[in-house]
Amino acid sequence: MNFFKPKFWDKNRASLFSILLLPLSLLIKLLSFFKCFLTKSKKSSIPIICVGNIYLGGTGKTPLCIEIFSILKKLNMNPAFIRKQYLSFQDETDLEKNIGPVYLNDRRILAIKEAEENKANVAILDDGFQDFSVKKNLSIVCFNEKQWIGNGFTIPSGPLRENLSAIKRADCIVINGRKNIDIEKQIFSKKKEIKIFYAKYEPQNINEFKNIKIVAFAGIGNPKNFFELLDENNLNILSKIDFPDHHKYSLKEIENLISQSKKKDAVLLTTEKDYFRIDKSYKQHIKYLKIKLKIEKEDQFINEIKKII
Repeated sequence: MNFFKPKFWDKNRASLFSILLLPLSLLIKLLSFFKCFLTKSKKSSIPIICVGNIYLGGTGKTPLCIEIFSILKKLNMNPAFIRKQYLSFQDETDLEKNIGPVYLNDRRILAIKEAEENKANVAILDDGFQDFSVKKNLSIVCFNEKQWIGNGFTIPSGPLRENLSAIKRADCIVINGRKNIDIEKQIFSKKKEIKIFYAKYEPQNINEFKNIKIVAFAGIGNPKNFFELLDENNLNILSKIDFPDHHKYSLKEIENLISQSKKKDAVLLTTEKDYFRIDKSYKQHIKYLKIKLKIEKEDQFINEIKKII
């Protein structure tokens, strides 16, 4: 979904805009309820690990899917990524194709079936928590500690695809960020027995960008988090330029960014997901920050995976 997130979504209180949009939010919730009620869930012959969210964008689903793929390979499994066919999410698809097999279909259950036919024995469902047609063996919901649930309203009044009570369907929560007792209390109030894990991004090539000038840009769910990660590593950031999530960069936009960096005698730096959306003829002028998701209490997290494979 290519869009700039409204600023009022991440306020910790109701705004005039969120209240005005509330009737539309209620209508969407009603339609979602009927969709859930009328959808028949289908079971697969291989285990399905679903990594999803209820906060729209920027929660770290894809990095977590990649980390789970790595874990499964170490457990001598043959995993595959499963995604619904979306042209606007091609960056995430390309990123995962660099790691392992990706199966796409308008109906996720058919993509899973194709993966089975090609000898996959575990399916990693990247997104799909709201797809009730697929029966999951392990459901993981991702949050970012900095944004959490924003103003707490559902779309379009707020950033939530579902109310927080939807985590009752989940087995685990992975929070990208620092330990937050207040957030944990809210989660446990909805489901006492749910497992909570924390994770953080670890830059893999940060030393390449030390002691040089940088023009940074990003078109992801929460560009601010990317820029803060650069600041936390004490990089010399001259400019921070944000674009809509999953933005498809035009040649003119890329040329302008390259021109701006050259004028400032700086390196043009972006995220790995953004890098995959850039025309290959311009990639030589752009660097990207490679990150790895590090899960705290990883052994316990791996045990949750072992239970279903």
